[in-house]
Amino acid sequence: MRSAQRTADGDTPRGTVPERLLSAATRLFAERGFEGTSVQEVVAAAGVTKGAMYHYFGSKDDLLYEVYARVLRMQTEHLQEISARDEPVTERVHAAAADVIVTTVANLDDSTIFFRSMHQLAPEKQRSVRAERRKYHELFRSMIEQGQKEGVFRADVPADLVIDYYFGSVHHLSTWYRHDGALTGKDVGGHFADLLLAGLRPQV
Repeated sequence: MRSAQRTADGDTPRGTVPERLLSAATRLFAERGFEGTSVQEVVAAAGVTKGAMYHYFGSKDDLLYEVYARVLRMQTEHLQEISARDEPVTERVHAAAADVIVTTVANLDDSTIFFRSMHQLAPEKQRSVRAERRKYHELFRSMIEQGQKEGVFRADVPADLVIDYYFGSVHHLSTWYRHDGALTGKDVGGHFADLLLAGLRPQV
């Protein structure tokens, strides 16, 4: 307990405090729900003080926002790197489609908690998250549109519909995926990406 207090007082690297808080918040929100978890319970589980928490997060809302925002930032960075590769668009779409599954599965609690509780965020934070998700979807859609223009993807289905269809499946993962199941996140990512590419092939 003494070492945790030193962390709260800033004697250890600053980055460990928000990491502890987010880890504790994720676990408690998953176990008890967002509304059923108090700030005091989060800071106690993280081994820090309320003062340390409020140094990084202004409210419990901010914790909930960051639980998901950090995953979305990581996924966006991955997508930006994938989309910029000097590879055929089919390979880039496959890689991006698999990556979003793998990273969602690896952070399943974060995504599940957020989508369950997003409506409880303040309106401005909801708008912020939607704007960031929209940027991600737009970049993904641009690759679909490129493939349609090049003739390697079917053009009779609007790219927006492809995005809605695929990411609807991604957001549904938390209802059935189990880490102790037969398939790993990489397995599911590969299967989902294969199915997306199969559905995008031009009709003969």
